[in-house]
Amino acid sequence: MRRDWAALPEAVTAEIAARVGGIIDAYPAPSGNHAEIASTVTGSTDTVFVKAASTDLSVRSLRYELAVTSAVDRYPPAVRWHFQRNRWLVVAAELLNGPHPDLSHGSKDLDLLGVALNGLQATPAPPGRWFTPEGRLGFAVPGMDGGVLIHSDLNPANLIVTANRLRIVDWAYATKAAPWVELALLVQWLIGSGHTAAQAEQWLAQFPAWTATDPAALAHFASNNASKWSAKSQHSTEKWMHDLATWTGEWAAHRQGRRL
Repeated sequence: MRRDWAALPEAVTAEIAARVGGIIDAYPAPSGNHAEIASTVTGSTDTVFVKAASTDLSVRSLRYELAVTSAVDRYPPAVRWHFQRNRWLVVAAELLNGPHPDLSHGSKDLDLLGVALNGLQATPAPPGRWFTPEGRLGFAVPGMDGGVLIHSDLNPANLIVTANRLRIVDWAYATKAAPWVELALLVQWLIGSGHTAAQAEQWLAQFPAWTATDPAALAHFASNNASKWSAKSQHSTEKWMHDLATWTGEWAAHRQGRRL
């Protein structure tokens, strides 16, 4: 859960200040809640995006992010420095400036997403502990296990359009899986951006991992994912959770219709 910058011990903020030439400003990120602290920090010598965590779950998630951004080129923000002090893990990364992409049907930003996905589909998971597909998603579908590193949450808020490519942030749920799992998880965000389920599948058909996947596995995935978000939304008033229930339900209904 997100906490205020003032929650950091003085020894931690002093070390951050020493690395940026004194803290002039620290602006919290406008969205997201995976890290306890997530802020743009401006100093006299540098501006970085700082994440910090102290609880077991938050530290584990931040270590996942650190491992990804230290091992994978091009897409994640580059790590500038990191340290651990007073039970806090602190990671500073390059600050990425740019808009979030438009993932609506026919948008030119989809081309940028396609390039990024092609790169990720060929990226093996570095050595280390990663989420398993079942551990990440809470359900099992045959064929989900694999050796590719997937982001597993490619919603538009985690994508930033820069001058030369699409960049991907917030790798707290990096997962070692079959490449089609990333694509299946993208369906909900394409629908949420205005695609019909059929249009989303048509766009995903450009990727060999999608066309090579057993349709029964995709139907099983869609059904399980929809059931999960439907159940979660019944116990929440959060709009994003109800949106996911709607979007995943649309895909599951589409897949069910294809079998009739």
